[in-house]
Amino acid sequence: MAKAKAIVHGAVSLVSAIANQKGATLGISLIVEAIVGTSPGKGITIQSKNKTLSSRLINKTVEKILTKKELEQNKITIILESEIPTGYGLKSSSAISSAVALACAKIFKPELTDQQILLAGVDASIESKVSITGAYDDACSCYFGGFNVTDNSKKKIIRSEKIPANLRAIILVPFNRKRGNVKNLKILSSVFLNAWKLAKNTNYWEAMIINGLATSTILNSDPRIITSLLEKGAIAASISGNGPAIAAIVKKGNEHNVKRVFSALEGNIIVSKVNNKQAEVYEL
Repeated sequence: MAKAKAIVHGAVSLVSAIANQKGATLGISLIVEAIVGTSPGKGITIQSKNKTLSSRLINKTVEKILTKKELEQNKITIILESEIPTGYGLKSSSAISSAVALACAKIFKPELTDQQILLAGVDASIESKVSITGAYDDACSCYFGGFNVTDNSKKKIIRSEKIPANLRAIILVPFNRKRGNVKNLKILSSVFLNAWKLAKNTNYWEAMIINGLATSTILNSDPRIITSLLEKGAIAASISGNGPAIAAIVKKGNEHNVKRVFSALEGNIIVSKVNNKQAEVYEL
């Protein structure tokens, strides 16, 4: 009988990796908690208030960490609590798979490195078809916090650094969940590549703005929202992931005007601190 609890944070997109497998993200402080418990028997039980969670993703993640023999001999119970809305581009699946992998590793494979734990979640995301690219960029910011610029095809972090702590992410989670066709992002692959190069050279906000204009044009969102947010004092703004959530980055104290742009639209507004903290795990 063993029990471990992992805490992993969410993230928002700076540059979408769909077109070129090259992405950039930044950590936000919304959290996912996974408590993994083992008892004699077999099978995986998931308890969560969220009905849209992918149990396939969670099962695959467990299978990446445990051996066949360990799966035969242990009944695994997973309790998940998440502050991150699922299915809006706010990296909930990366955070969930990382949290489950981290808690399982604490019990069964304490020798695993951060990179191995992270990749367990990434590979599970691809195999369970939750993500096209495996979302290595998303997983890095969820797991390590900070800014992360990645090459997803090589599963490599190209650049990583802390985010200034005086920044806030203001996020609109629209009531309408409709998204455009993500495959069409490839039409602008050269634009996304240029945005990624800017991020690689630490021009994160310029990269995010270009990404915001390009993704909103293709994913059925209004690009004028991005310009309105900038006009009202946002440092940068973009659709996050494949949307439909929109994230604006502001200096602390400037939240009010940006929230006003969002309050004219149909949706819930979330204000989050940025996150530089790495994922944590404890034995219970």
